[in-house]
Amino acid sequence: MTDVLIHLEDAVLTFTLNREHKKNAFTQAMYTELADALRAAQDNPAVRVVIVQGHETFFSAGNDIADFLQAEGFGMDSPVIDFLQTLSSFKKPVIASVCGPAVGIGSSLLLHCDLVVAGDNAAFSLPFVNLGLCPEAASSLLLPQLMGYHRAAQALLLGEPFMAEAALEVGWVNQVVVPSEANVVAKAWALKLAAKPPSAVMQTKALMKAPQALAIKAVMEQEAMVFARMLKEGPAKEAFSAFLEHRKPDFSKHG
Repeated sequence: MTDVLIHLEDAVLTFTLNREHKKNAFTQAMYTELADALRAAQDNPAVRVVIVQGHETFFSAGNDIADFLQAEGFGMDSPVIDFLQTLSSFKKPVIASVCGPAVGIGSSLLLHCDLVVAGDNAAFSLPFVNLGLCPEAASSLLLPQLMGYHRAAQALLLGEPFMAEAALEVGWVNQVVVPSEANVVAKAWALKLAAKPPSAVMQTKALMKAPQALAIKAVMEQEAMVFARMLKEGPAKEAFSAFLEHRKPDFSKHG
């Protein structure tokens, strides 16, 4: 069974994360599949809108740690960075439907979506510091702009989950509904967008994105460089070892 279900109907291309036994944790193969599908969708006139959705009880647990640790580096040509840059520069509207936990990249990828509907059970978290790492997906730039510095610092430095209503308050999501309605709302928005003139929709998105496009690309590259270095250092190794050994990490010997 594929880990990403891809379905095109009524000019709406839907990606459904389908790795339920791992709570939709992302693998390198999933990043590659999503990036390739986005590139194909960009050039396909039959696609006017993209939806990314998960399960009613969880969106994504973030990276699959075991798979992530086996990846060959974290450079600009890595699958995860390729996916993030492809999503960030995608010209057509992207809608996300998020229910349950959205951990790490499960939260940060939403910063590059145009509309987000959340189930009232959604829990967003960015626990990079807790893993001895730094943020990714240009979230160190975009989160302070979205939430204000102090709330962004709380989200990124403490790494604690915040719920759907808090995300709605700061503009992270557009609407909060019961989980069973999230995908329905996302599809309704997508159909509305698909019925509009594609050139007008894409030009409007392009104009909104243009002022920050270069900055987002630069920050994403800087984050990736720092992330790759930190991944090899003691704190990250301790955090991942503790995770795999089901114990609490001890950072007392690490600076």
